[in-house]
This record gives sequence, C-alpha cells and structure tokens, in this order.
Amino acid sequence: MKLAAAITGDLRKIMAEEVKEAEDAVTAAMRQAADGLKADLRRQVTEAGMGQRLANTWRAELYPKGRKSIKAAGFVFTRAPTIIRAFDQGAVIKSKHGFWLAIPTPAAGTGARGKRMTPGLWEQMHGSRLRFIYRRGAPSLLVAENMRARTGKRGGFAKGSASALRSGRGMISVVMFILVPQVSLKKRLDVDGVAERWASALPELIVRNWRN
Repeated sequence: MKLAAAITGDLRKIMAEEVKEAEDAVTAAMRQAADGLKADLRRQVTEAGMGQRLANTWRAELYPKGRKSIKAAGFVFTRAPTIIRAFDQGAVIKSKHGFWLAIPTPAAGTGARGKRMTPGLWEQMHGSRLRFIYRRGAPSLLVAENMRARTGKRGGFAKGSASALRSGRGMISVVMFILVPQVSLKKRLDVDGVAERWASALPELIVRNWRN
C-alpha cells in the first residue's frame, strides 16, 4: 500500500496567514496581560490605602509600538519607583541632612500647589521661626508660637496680629512638626506576586486569542 500526500493551495500564502494569526494572538495576549497587570497593581495600591494618585503612576506600554509582532512585549512601570519600592520591600527612612525627620501635622498645611510642607518652607511662608521642644522618651516637636485659631470654614491657624500680640488674648502655641530619628515602612505591596500571576497566564491568553 502506498500513501501520498500533497499540499493544496499556495504554501507561501498559507504560511503568511499562519504568521499573521500568530502575530495577532501574541500581540493581543500581551496587551491583555500588560493592561491586567497594570489594573491589578493600581488596585493593590488603593486597597493598601495609599490613594488613587499614587495608583495612577502605574503605566503600561506595548512594543513594538504601532504594529503587531510575534515578539510583542509588554512593559509595566511606575512613575514613582522610589515610593513603590519602599512599600513593596519595606524600608527605614532617615533624614538626609540631620538627626531628625520632620513629619508635618495637619496644622502645618501644605505649600504652593500641594507641595509637602517642611520646617524651612513653613518658616519662609509665615515669616517666623519655629521653636524646638525636646522631649525625653518621646518625639520632639517644632512649635509655632503666638498663633490664633482661624474662624469660619477655612479653619487652621494664623499668626496673631499686632494688637493680639500686645494683649496676648487668644494666643496659643501649635505643634507644626513631630521630630523622629527614623520611620519604618512596613511591606504593603506585592509587585512580584502580581507580575508572576500574569506571566503564568500569558500562554493561555495566547492560545485563547489564536482560537478566536
């Protein structure tokens, strides 16, 4: 018995169609994996109570850009790598320029355009010096003297007027910064775990997109 087999049709065309299907499937699967990883990482940040603004620093890009490829690759990254790394690995934060790390209280407010308040910035904005209070066995403080509580919806504190300073009525001292030697950040994210789950799901995504 003899068996014979032959390919009908244009072999080059058939191979080209197969390559195109492979490019479509791999590119679609990689896009799904990259977008899924980005979404999960953003969700992880918000569920850790770290806010939508930080969550939105996670971005996803697909390469090569603008075309499909059997070698398509997804790149998921954050625009705040230092912060994400600290909460992904845990970290001890110390002051770069001195012994104390100054943590602003709500009374300190914020700088222009929401800039984080520092002792130097506070003194520059308010035109007065903060008083250092050392406390043994407890965090030391930076306090603003001769402040008055604001009335109305704005709230907060403002420097006392000249007349208020002369009378002394309503003048209070307000803690603007708490001083600590260091702050320990606990691990609150698991970037590698999420990435590994999507990497494991990639082969199935390719097959699913190829069948469609």
